[in-house]
Amino acid sequence: MSIFEPFGDVEEIARRLSDPDPAVRRIAVIELGETADLAALPHLASAVEDPAAEVRAQAAQALGAFDGEQSASALARALIDPEPSVAAAAAASLAELKSPAAGGPLLPLVTHGSAFVRAAALGGLRALRLEAALGPAIAALGDENPQVRVQAVGVIAYLKLENALPALIAAARDSSAEVRRAAIGALAFSRIPSAIEAVLAGLNDGEWQVRETAAEVAGRSGAVVDAAPLVAALEDPFWQVRQKAIRSLGHLKVRAAAGAIAGQFTHNVGNVRKEAAIALGEIADSASLPALGAQVEDPDPDVRKTVRWAIGRIRSSG
Repeated sequence: MSIFEPFGDVEEIARRLSDPDPAVRRIAVIELGETADLAALPHLASAVEDPAAEVRAQAAQALGAFDGEQSASALARALIDPEPSVAAAAAASLAELKSPAAGGPLLPLVTHGSAFVRAAALGGLRALRLEAALGPAIAALGDENPQVRVQAVGVIAYLKLENALPALIAAARDSSAEVRRAAIGALAFSRIPSAIEAVLAGLNDGEWQVRETAAEVAGRSGAVVDAAPLVAALEDPFWQVRQKAIRSLGHLKVRAAAGAIAGQFTHNVGNVRKEAAIALGEIADSASLPALGAQVEDPDPDVRKTVRWAIGRIRSSG
């Protein structure tokens, strides 16, 4: 005897989708989704055309548990629903799709008249890693709506194709800080100098969130054209930017930056001091031992613990 209760027969549940009471139909949609049975998919796809908005929204939400072209087609219809709650549910479910077969119904929506629909369609295409989406995504980088451009960057970023780098580098200079931040984040996969230079240029951006992303991404490249911008970022007025710059300098093991990193032990934010200790431990330069030794009584217990780790790491590597 199974310890699990059966969800019920799909066809039996689906018959309730014809009930005159929308509340009954909505519960039926929930139960169909819970079956996780592919036989429920056609019924859920039909339910996105239900007369009641609450039923359509529930169907759009339930479709997020199913993948493939049929689910994507139904969600594409729900995405252009005049009721915002239905469209929002469809947009959230589209982001859950993983099968490349789902791309067919979404690609035409990238040029839809509604910016919301365009952005949601691109959001759905992102995780599909569909090369056919590259051209539409690059074209969408010229969209008037910044949210559409952000989602377009996401599609390109997931594909990680070198021939898309010029578009991403250009997006790193977008008028929208959100787009610039997304583009700089997307450049993390590339090791070519022009991409790294675009990331480092972000350290001078007028928005601190963009500078923070640039400081973090610079350390992922594995190679920096010039560490000077990262060292200069240690004087950024925002501690979040300093923290990421310290982290990157540590990952890159920039020995020449050890003194400047040690200078961050005077910062009033414990996370900055902790990151400085980690970075000095990663660089493992014995010349940093006096600066670390001076921090063994730091008021923050996390900093003290990290300082002891860094000292031990340097001594063991010497």
